[in-house]
Amino acid sequence: MKVLLAADGFLTPRVLETALERHNPGIKHSFIKSTWPTTPFHDITEVKEALGDEDELIKALQDCEIAFTHTYPFTKRVIESCPKLRLITVCRGGPVNINVEAATKNNVAVTSAPGRNATSTAEHSIAMILATVRKIAQHDSEVKNGVWGTDYYLYENASPEIASSTIGVIGLGAVGHRVASAMAALGAEVIIFDPYLEDKSSTPGFKFVETLDDLLKNSRIVTIHARVTPDNYHMIDSKALAKMPEGSYLINCARGPLVDYDAVCDALESGHLAGAGFDCLPEEPLPKGHRLLSAPRVTITPHLAGASKESAHLAAEIGSKDIKKFIDGELPDHILNPEVLGR
Repeated sequence: MKVLLAADGFLTPRVLETALERHNPGIKHSFIKSTWPTTPFHDITEVKEALGDEDELIKALQDCEIAFTHTYPFTKRVIESCPKLRLITVCRGGPVNINVEAATKNNVAVTSAPGRNATSTAEHSIAMILATVRKIAQHDSEVKNGVWGTDYYLYENASPEIASSTIGVIGLGAVGHRVASAMAALGAEVIIFDPYLEDKSSTPGFKFVETLDDLLKNSRIVTIHARVTPDNYHMIDSKALAKMPEGSYLINCARGPLVDYDAVCDALESGHLAGAGFDCLPEEPLPKGHRLLSAPRVTITPHLAGASKESAHLAAEIGSKDIKKFIDGELPDHILNPEVLGR
């Protein structure tokens, strides 16, 4: 079999090749490389968050049975134009840039890399919580512009401590669990809302609430770690924000569609929210003039919570092991459409 390394500037040809060779020594491979992340990804026909030319990808795949990729667009057109293709291994937790339905119809297996950036995203989320509550970016900017803000020692301007706060964690997956544990270690009371977690006894030490409203009403800081589903689009909207206590904080390092950002701007401008921190945004990059760019007390990073060298290597390792299992006729650990292998 031959593998196409459909690489980019994060999952580089070298990173993919090193992991592939470690688990599949001597396997034939070729590569193409997109300009992501210096060129932002976008939706390409029916797939999301992708970058790369479909025609280039189709040409490169003509003599390959396996695609090892990160952000290239595996659309219905691409899949149907590559009759030799048997496996797409994508180095992402969610295969948003893969048309899994089209792959399944064309007997192409698809694997992903869940948890590849859990540690990196959790660390960034923890940093975002602290930076937002302690206004670190704001203070840094003021000092560099000649403002020595001694008035922040006024009682009404002082920040709360994590140790005296109740922190609501939405979603107790690989990222949420790490964030919850870190906040608990700092002395916070941590409450969890996760309607998809069936066995709550497997996570001792955390307090669970039954509804999102229960979490919102009782949390000074809310941090989101959920996947987007048809049921949770804009789960944090104006009604949800109104249920949060006056002077609370909202953090989202998960997915942009989970939050109504216009409602957040309203809450920041009115003072209902004391601060907010976002790594995931309604549009990426934010267009000039977007309300978030001028909203008060908001800290923003450009969707890079998962960006660590370790997460790149881990994604390549997970994918390479699944490729080996596929070649050996075994069931890959992270296959999304196992019914294909039974055909």
